[in-house]
Amino acid sequence: MTVALRDVVDYLDVYLRIADVEDSGYALNGLQVDAGGPVGRIAAAVDACQTTIDRAGARGADLLLVHHGLFWNGLEPLTGRHGRRVRALYTHGLSVYAAHAPLDIHPEVGNNAVLADLFGLTDTEWFGEYKGQLLGVAGTLETSRADLVELVRAVVGGDPRLLATGPDTVQRVGIISGGGGAMIRDAMRAGVDAFITGEGNHHSFFDAEEWGVNVIYAGHYATETVGVKALAEHVAHRFEVPWEFIDHPTGL
Repeated sequence: MTVALRDVVDYLDVYLRIADVEDSGYALNGLQVDAGGPVGRIAAAVDACQTTIDRAGARGADLLLVHHGLFWNGLEPLTGRHGRRVRALYTHGLSVYAAHAPLDIHPEVGNNAVLADLFGLTDTEWFGEYKGQLLGVAGTLETSRADLVELVRAVVGGDPRLLATGPDTVQRVGIISGGGGAMIRDAMRAGVDAFITGEGNHHSFFDAEEWGVNVIYAGHYATETVGVKALAEHVAHRFEVPWEFIDHPTGL
């Protein structure tokens, strides 16, 4: 079974509120490449890069759903690596749809909402403003700091890095996937004992230490696999087409 690409795109644009959610200009949310054909198979990946494009094309996908699209380095000529990516997309007949902030903040398939559910947070609420919308999810989870680290390891994999700068006993946890290290202040204001995010810079340690918040850096990539998986599963179910996840971890 196949479905018209336009039908999938129109649905995604509304479901993710693409026109309403402000984001970085580099995100260029929505359909980025129209390869011209119908959709009979969906691939999902965190990043639109040469490896995920080639793997999705080799597996017969017609649509690649990604969190980070093709234009994170800004304007580039269609030569060199950028040209190779685009040529490969058209060779494979592979369209690309990207959703960055619209996916982060989505209440059903968003990275932070899905992670909150996987971690078992209750009494959740949104926090942390990004371009006029709340980005993170905070909620109740009574556990020890050490057990929380192991829970993060079990849910997202990898080797979480703990900044043990808050209480040993955790009662409230905040989550912002990806590069949320700059938002420790927002987590502190949300009253969390522990803040789970992907990565942060050197000075984020002093934010955590001086505001008394435990921080777990679980990996930018690792914390952003859950949203595109949930989105692809949702769309595939709605349009009755198969899907798969193209895993290409960066270790970062």
